[in-house]
Amino acid sequence: MSFGAFSNREMTLGQKLLQLNWMLIILLAVVCSIGFAMLYSAANGNWEPWAVRQMVRFSGALVLMLVIAMVDVRFWMRWSYAIYLVALALLVVVEVAGDIGMGAQRWIDFGIIQIQPSEIMKVALILALARYFHGVGHEETGRPMMVLMPVLMIAAPALLVLKQPDLGTAGMLIMAGTALLFLAGVRLWKFLLVGGIGLACFPIAWGMLREYQRQRVLTFLNPENDPLGAGYHIMQSQIALGSGGLFGKGFLQGTQSHLQFLPEKQTDFIFTMLAEEFGMVGASGLIGLYVLIVIYGFAIALRARSQFARLLGLGLTVNFFLYFCINIAMVTGLMPVVGIPLPLISYGGTAMLTLMMSFGLLMGVYIHRDLRIGRGGLDED
Repeated sequence: MSFGAFSNREMTLGQKLLQLNWMLIILLAVVCSIGFAMLYSAANGNWEPWAVRQMVRFSGALVLMLVIAMVDVRFWMRWSYAIYLVALALLVVVEVAGDIGMGAQRWIDFGIIQIQPSEIMKVALILALARYFHGVGHEETGRPMMVLMPVLMIAAPALLVLKQPDLGTAGMLIMAGTALLFLAGVRLWKFLLVGGIGLACFPIAWGMLREYQRQRVLTFLNPENDPLGAGYHIMQSQIALGSGGLFGKGFLQGTQSHLQFLPEKQTDFIFTMLAEEFGMVGASGLIGLYVLIVIYGFAIALRARSQFARLLGLGLTVNFFLYFCINIAMVTGLMPVVGIPLPLISYGGTAMLTLMMSFGLLMGVYIHRDLRIGRGGLDED
């Protein structure tokens, strides 16, 4: 059945279900299943405390993803600015009354659930930027004043997140936002100009960093300088990566992780544990699955007929790409340790929820790919 027949008019629920991209859903389920297995291993062969909880979260998030996918993209376009403002308000609440954990103030405790607004902002920012550039139009994007508002939209949450402090998430917001500016058609020379200004301001930014953040950068440059202190985490991670060899030591047989040398093995360093147990072949297989998801994401986005849906799909795919690239670069010593989880693998509720919401939006872009939307949000003939 051709989807073109349903372009710009309401589809029934059955017609939308027929349009679901089941291959993408299968890929997500496979990656999450790998995550369950690694969390089982991280707990030394026990389903508690991490694997079972992650399974429950995935089940709920999968249902939410499918519900979001059924919603018309015009709804998300209409409410994108409101969603952004709510996420921004939650970041302000974190600053005023957020819970402190592991040295950072990042969570809001609602009693039955804790949320991390910075994770929600990753999706909200992409929604708002896609809406903005859809309304501006490609021909207006080149005007300098048209870029001022999206830059402020990126800077406001990034500064709030940096103050928590969460350098990794702030960097992700800036990178995802910048990528969307480029994809929307902002000229390259403007990025070079801003980059030059940023380099000139580096000494000021360095002075604004907290001591432990500066230490992370210095440790990245020379981890051997303090092998039992600041450099311990990354050195243990590299030892585990190297000891895995080509095929790994076997499931549940990783020594660095199971003898408690590897820190945060259920969250930030779970890729290292996987590489130790399944070797370079297993690690490459996971990266291959991630790349397939990214390819599907870009293919879905580029098939969308409206600028909003296209930019939304591209932005969400870039955000997912940044997740796994930064985490893998972090645990392999290619960049400082910044606390970004491995997507769909690391233990964590808010990250799992927001990622599955992202894929729900991406699936919605696929289902409604032939919709033509005018700049004001109205249908085009």
